[in-house]
Amino acid sequence: MKDTLETQITPVLLPELLQLLEGARDCFGQERVFRRALALSFAEFFTLGRHTITQLLRTLGAVEQDWTATYRLFSAGRFDEALAGQYLFKQTLQQVPETEPYLLTSDAVHIYRTGMEVAGSSWVRAPNTAPFNRGLQRGQRFVEIAWLTPNEASYRRAVPLRWLPAVTEKAVPSDATPCKEWEAGLQGVQWVRESLDAAGRSTQRLVAIFDGAYDTQGIWREVPEQTTLVVRCAKNRALYYLPESKATPGPGAPRKYGERAPLPREFIHKRKHLQALDLEIRGQVRHLKYRLVGPVLVEGAPDRPLFLIAVAGQTWGSKKRRHYRKPAYFLINALHQGDAWVLPYSVKQVLEWAWQRWECEVGHRELKSTLQIGSKQCWGPHSAFAAVQWGVWLYGLCVLAAYRAWGVTRGPRRQGRWYRHARRWSCASMWNELRAELWAVGEFSPLCMPTLDKWLKKETWLTGLGNALADPALI
Repeated sequence: MKDTLETQITPVLLPELLQLLEGARDCFGQERVFRRALALSFAEFFTLGRHTITQLLRTLGAVEQDWTATYRLFSAGRFDEALAGQYLFKQTLQQVPETEPYLLTSDAVHIYRTGMEVAGSSWVRAPNTAPFNRGLQRGQRFVEIAWLTPNEASYRRAVPLRWLPAVTEKAVPSDATPCKEWEAGLQGVQWVRESLDAAGRSTQRLVAIFDGAYDTQGIWREVPEQTTLVVRCAKNRALYYLPESKATPGPGAPRKYGERAPLPREFIHKRKHLQALDLEIRGQVRHLKYRLVGPVLVEGAPDRPLFLIAVAGQTWGSKKRRHYRKPAYFLINALHQGDAWVLPYSVKQVLEWAWQRWECEVGHRELKSTLQIGSKQCWGPHSAFAAVQWGVWLYGLCVLAAYRAWGVTRGPRRQGRWYRHARRWSCASMWNELRAELWAVGEFSPLCMPTLDKWLKKETWLTGLGNALADPALI
């Protein structure tokens, strides 16, 4: 009886995803291109092997048909990544009130390649080599711009909005302009800030969380208005206090920097100066010791006062199995109120956001292992990036649809008696539920048949599916 009830669960994820896909119709310009992209999307869901274009066409039963139109979806620029990212960004605004800050995180990710002539590829560090003797591997570098969902029982999710190419100077020539990692991350922040302003949310604060690769002089000089950056810095970062104002005017220009401040690691040496903080992250309480210092300045950005949050290291566990977490240091640009510089948010909020930046890394693993975004045989100057960005965009739609359907902590109930429900849904459970709901739709049974002699009949069913998607009453 229980199994019967579980199979009759009303689909929740599929209607949300179909609504998002239907709204993206204008991102593809022509109706036939949209239908081809729609079929390719469902092929991504059902393909169990490598996610190459040939395998996707085999899943659709169209491997014997002309495949050039599918490749032109990426090589001829028919998938507009910027327009698709703008659409996804506008959908996330429905989940964030104007009174709350819009949380953003960014990190670099490498898509590893085997070919020496793949556009935009260069030598990068190999991940599966010893840390004391790093090897090299060919790969493409991207910078992810992801939105962090609101906090739900100390859990969050990262929804990727865009993957911006950040190729090096020595990379194989491509359509992407060479740039540094922090420059691509800053472009993403400026793009989100401009999108918020265009959406009528010029007063809404934007908060971006970065790792240590973004702690440069340039990023502090070019922080957009109404934007707060939380950047992890090195333990030996050179900091300066604010200069003292002159009581009486004298010759020479006023000083830009004050006295040299101690190194960030020196602020946590004396435990009596540290403050205690209990932070709940992903269902566990972290007992932290920190010190707030500021305002301070970094060399090269004298007009941008910052605050430093130095978090002491932690040791826990038994004598046989001891764990240690290294100290962490974060810089936050200060907010000018009245005649003083203040921290724009509480220390607890800032550290919670910085800790949840790890969700960006979780998304990288899911994209590489589940969608296999680097498997498509597209190596041209434009398609080598567009094929990767396509998989990221589709993954972002699925995560946003799952968030709208379940939130963060709730998840699919169709998991079987043996399954102990996790504290939050995973990417694997999301894909399983999506496939189960799609297989329950009658039109998808013939669509997934591997035989090739019934393709005309499948095409009729696929056309009917497109007509159903075009009817808002059926979504």
